[in-house]
Amino acid sequence: MLRSETPPPPGNLIQDEPPETERVNSAQLKGDIDSGRTGDKIPHVDVGAASLGTCEEAGGAPPTSQEVKLARTNEAASERVREAADPHGKRPWTLPLYAGIVTAICAVLVVGVLLLH
Repeated sequence: MLRSETPPPPGNLIQDEPPETERVNSAQLKGDIDSGRTGDKIPHVDVGAASLGTCEEAGGAPPTSQEVKLARTNEAASERVREAADPHGKRPWTLPLYAGIVTAICAVLVVGVLLLH
């Protein structure tokens, strides 16, 4: 009935936060997103066709280390936001509860319609 929430390989690999370095690059920004540090998604590798910054490099203006560092700082989410971005980690009961409520409402509606006719 319910499909698996585990993505196929290599998307099933958990991404660790990239190390802090003096000279940051766009791969570290992608690592921040993939590790869940930005609060945008759960920590898994996102297989993309092109890495972040590829278009800028192809256009002859790659992002500077300072621009990437600013982006990493601005994109970092608080711990509260990171916890909220984990849809199944601490609340595995929410989807079954939702399905149960929808089923109960449908059953009440069907019984009500049958009793009216």
